[in-house]
Amino acid sequence: MSYVSCALRAATPRCLPAPWRSPRPFSSATGPTAKKSVPYQKTLKEEGSGTGEPSRPLPPSAEVVVVGGGSLGCQTTYHLAKQGVTSVVLLERDRLTSGTTWHTAGLLWQLRPSDVEVELLAHTRDVVSRELPAETGLHTGWVENGGLFIASNKQRLDEYKRLMSLGKAYGVESYVLTPSQTKDLYPLMNIDDLYGTLYVPKDGTMDPAGTCSTLARAATARGATIIENCPVTGIQVRADNFGVKRVYAVETAHGTIQTPCVVNCAGVWARALGRLAGVHVPLVGMHHAYVVTERIEGIQNMPNVRDHDASVYLRLQGDALSVGGYESNPIFWEEVSEKFAFGLFDLDWDVFMQHIEGAINRVPVLEKTGIKSTVCGPESFTADHKPLMGEAPEVRGFFLGCGFNSAGMMLGGGCGRELAHWIIHGRPEKDMYGYDIRQVASVSLPSRRFHHSLTDNNRWIRERSHESYAKNYSVVFPHDEPLAGRNVRKDPLHEELLRQGCVFQERHGWERPGWFNPRGAAPVLDYDYYGAYGQERHRDYTYNRLLGDEYTFDFPPHHDIIKNECLTCRNALALFDMSYFGKFYLVGPEATKAANWLFTADVSKAPGSTVYTCMLNKRGGVESDLTVSRISPGDPASPLAPAFEGDGYYLAIGGAVAQHNWSHITAVLQDMKLQCKLLDCSEELGMMSIQGPLSRVVLQEVLDTDLSNEAFPFSTHKLTTAAGCTVRAMRLSFVGEMGWELHVPKADCVKVYQAVMQAGARHGITNAGYRAIDSLSIEKGYRHWHADLRPDDTPLEAGLAFTCKLKSSIPFLGREAVEDQKAKGIFRRLVCFTTEEKVPMFGLEAVWRDGEVVGHIRRADFGFAIDKTITYGYIRDPTGGPVSLDFVKSGSYELERMGVTYPARAHTKSPFDPDNKRVKGFY
Repeated sequence: MSYVSCALRAATPRCLPAPWRSPRPFSSATGPTAKKSVPYQKTLKEEGSGTGEPSRPLPPSAEVVVVGGGSLGCQTTYHLAKQGVTSVVLLERDRLTSGTTWHTAGLLWQLRPSDVEVELLAHTRDVVSRELPAETGLHTGWVENGGLFIASNKQRLDEYKRLMSLGKAYGVESYVLTPSQTKDLYPLMNIDDLYGTLYVPKDGTMDPAGTCSTLARAATARGATIIENCPVTGIQVRADNFGVKRVYAVETAHGTIQTPCVVNCAGVWARALGRLAGVHVPLVGMHHAYVVTERIEGIQNMPNVRDHDASVYLRLQGDALSVGGYESNPIFWEEVSEKFAFGLFDLDWDVFMQHIEGAINRVPVLEKTGIKSTVCGPESFTADHKPLMGEAPEVRGFFLGCGFNSAGMMLGGGCGRELAHWIIHGRPEKDMYGYDIRQVASVSLPSRRFHHSLTDNNRWIRERSHESYAKNYSVVFPHDEPLAGRNVRKDPLHEELLRQGCVFQERHGWERPGWFNPRGAAPVLDYDYYGAYGQERHRDYTYNRLLGDEYTFDFPPHHDIIKNECLTCRNALALFDMSYFGKFYLVGPEATKAANWLFTADVSKAPGSTVYTCMLNKRGGVESDLTVSRISPGDPASPLAPAFEGDGYYLAIGGAVAQHNWSHITAVLQDMKLQCKLLDCSEELGMMSIQGPLSRVVLQEVLDTDLSNEAFPFSTHKLTTAAGCTVRAMRLSFVGEMGWELHVPKADCVKVYQAVMQAGARHGITNAGYRAIDSLSIEKGYRHWHADLRPDDTPLEAGLAFTCKLKSSIPFLGREAVEDQKAKGIFRRLVCFTTEEKVPMFGLEAVWRDGEVVGHIRRADFGFAIDKTITYGYIRDPTGGPVSLDFVKSGSYELERMGVTYPARAHTKSPFDPDNKRVKGFY
């Protein structure tokens, strides 16, 4: 019998033959090895699976075809049928669960550092523990044994306390335990190095075969068709009369199904399936493993354990444990086999050994416990460790539900429901930012998450996927940045700002200014894989050291540097490089018709006007906030004023959400079949913003135009010259000060920048980054899309009713939903809170009103001008009534941060310059 301790000794390099001491390669092209068993009493594998005829005849057509019979495929099919789509077909090339689902550990933890994921997990738990048993009379295999998060230091426990506070807003029961209380709960645990733990009593485990077979039973009872042994061989795509590519049919070895909608739930095989339709699916396959022990006396009924600092989890498996985790040197599966079904790899103990060591430290009895079996199978991983979901940008009707980073079981119920709603109604019910494939570089698929230049960039995908995997158990700090996949997209001022100490952030491949280090340059170096795979780690890496200095839940050590950037902007002026902003032109004969429908505000004004507006979905949720400027035709060769026929609009959009905006607008234009074009000039134009009381004085020396209030009022723009270069100047502010944006051809950016800095030198101008923007904008009450403004928030709830042209008769997308909400009342509202105590907050804090939890904080920062912590969060009335301004004003509030409550004041107007005098030039 092999013991866990023997495995650890066997994996120690000094005991291994010489060949194993050489650096291990990145990847393995090996296929499945000899048959092995997983620790479940039942799987859906049968002799002869994957051969012969399909399990039932193929229908000639279907409303939706789901490809892949794992957790996501079964959940999506079930929820489509439950929401009324009876003509849905699930195609599985072998048997249900045969890809990656069958060997999954099946853990479900209710608390994650994301409010969206907490909601998704709650639905999965409800489906497997309540809905399916009630609907089918079958047991899914759900076991509610609780979860225990281990903290070996204060930072880790602080992270868990943040989760506990967030959980209170969602009714998730959890408790912080002392080491002795933990020992009482889990007598076999070593508590000598414990700082504390977080106990979640209603966490549990799912059985993959039991869950998926029950889902299949429930889906077929509602009219869905599930066909096994039917591999997909092709996706037919046809272009409509406007050249838009759309799904037409699914081809299999046994026939063709005509359908307008395909859902790619193929897991590790999703990339290959995407290629059949001409869709890029940015994920990679990796080996992911756990071992199953022999029987352990006294382990029965113990909670599952996550010891993040030791990079190990311990899953209760009857009277044994499954032991696994995330290592820094995972094996990439390069050549994904089409015939891989119910297969496993040989376990590489050299890779897995780190988990064994952590497991023995936490539960010492494991040292003398036998290993019953090893389970090493493929899993798919993504660049941001979040799943890929939503409609692909390349082909309409081709949806993704894949790349779940070994969390497909626990996220499956929530994501399956949202994906079904997405397919039926055009949007998910919840905010899925960070999941939507069309949210460039965020969390879903190419369409909105990742820029099109990244979704087929194998180096970028590999580097980022590796780092996300390796850091999966790391503490999630508010200001962390990736080291992988950097320097892909640089703006024209990058080298200039780098020399001046710019510490860059990464968003959607762009390097954007974060803050400025007075001690000099901090370049981002090529990715070193944290020393894995024989790579040499960087030494004296300034950028990495500066990131490490901010690994805290206290005010960061660079707090005063950012304070100086903010207060210089408030008292003199600052220059912000915003070149990474998305910059689009909407032009053509029907551009105004499109603009009227797309934008909530009335943008059909005279050329020279600029309007702040939102874009909504059909349900009235905010898809974007942006500025839209009416323009006149110009030179065909000029990125500042292109030639066009009809009307033209210039759109400036936050760079982190530019791809999401592009995809949303494109989809609307395609659906409306309008005669207009959307042009992307983001790479051709730079953008710098000069903000502060002295901005007019300085820019008047640089710009060849009158900047007085009368000649250049707020919310207008014009073409002018700066340092001999033509620029588009816009009088706008995103920080609450008088200021102008300069939109500049990229070849002229350095020249214009140097001219502004030279003119501003005697007035005390400073460079400032996005850390300062975050502080200044929240102080003024400006919204940030994806933080305090998301697709499941409406303008009325977010305090943006002024952006909606409701007093006009002009229809716009989402208007009916907004008018309906206005008539019925607002049942949640975004509220600003400040605390007298100077305590750092970062979001996810619970909001208490008169002794009851009424919401949680979405966004938080420190406001240096008012010298207070500022937060924004949505609140509800616990009685279910509307949330009026009187309701907001009448309550007594506290904000719970890491289990400690702090008195807070609610504001119905911005706490800084509530009368908007400064942006209009009145100081």
